[in-house]
Amino acid sequence: MYWQTSRRKIALERPLVMGILNVTPDSFSDGGKFAAVDDALAQAEAMIAEGADIIDIGGESTRPGSQQIAAGEEISRVVPVIEAISKRFDIPVSVDTTKSGVALAAVDAGAEVVNDISGLRFDEKIADAAAVLNAGLVLMHSRGDFKSMHSQPPVDDILAEVTSGLRRSIDVAHSHGVGDEQIVLDPGIGFGKTQEQNLELLAKLDKLVSEFANYPVLVGASRKSFIGKLMDGAPVDARLSGSVAAAIIAIQNGAMIVRVHDVKETVAALRTAAAVEAAK
Repeated sequence: MYWQTSRRKIALERPLVMGILNVTPDSFSDGGKFAAVDDALAQAEAMIAEGADIIDIGGESTRPGSQQIAAGEEISRVVPVIEAISKRFDIPVSVDTTKSGVALAAVDAGAEVVNDISGLRFDEKIADAAAVLNAGLVLMHSRGDFKSMHSQPPVDDILAEVTSGLRRSIDVAHSHGVGDEQIVLDPGIGFGKTQEQNLELLAKLDKLVSEFANYPVLVGASRKSFIGKLMDGAPVDARLSGSVAAAIIAIQNGAMIVRVHDVKETVAALRTAAAVEAAK
């Protein structure tokens, strides 16, 4: 299996680590730390040295209570960083956006993957951009609009909901000309799910992986609030151990990509788990 992007075929012979690089002033974990291009470039370099396989750049926070920004402002945040990283390093760069204008500008600047948390619900033209540019496309499950996606009432059957939502996203992508080899699926842990449902999605991820056997699955659980609750209310910057555990569980249950803040520790844990598995 491989993932087709606008610049390469990314081999999926082993689990991949996607490093998170937020260039926003208000992200829940590292808002404001990497807003300057030099700071963002240094962080990208550090994550690459730590073993990151992909760098995911976000210019708009999607934390609970965040405010949506205009496409122009988002472009001004992400494009200079994408250009700088793409010129200096040969690593796949992803842009985390729900806007087709941002997606087009980002891919033109050097990004090769579009990571859409709305699964094409907010702006279907993202699929047009992916199709025309042959970019990779992450389709994440979420519900509601930008303001309400974290406050949706819980559904009774989260696996059925995620399955049907992802199928709708895939159908929309296909209708705009996106090929299966470009698509990666994300169950959207932390987005409109209860504590129990987040845990259920991780525990039963193998069922989703089997249901969507033609598509790689990405999981982003790093530092999220459900982990904080499991760690007796640990603040965002003290959720490392829980985040690494979630990444290992996701991979063991079939995920091919984990999206994380703590690259070094996650890479080390995945290598250890893989070595133990190989020794069976």
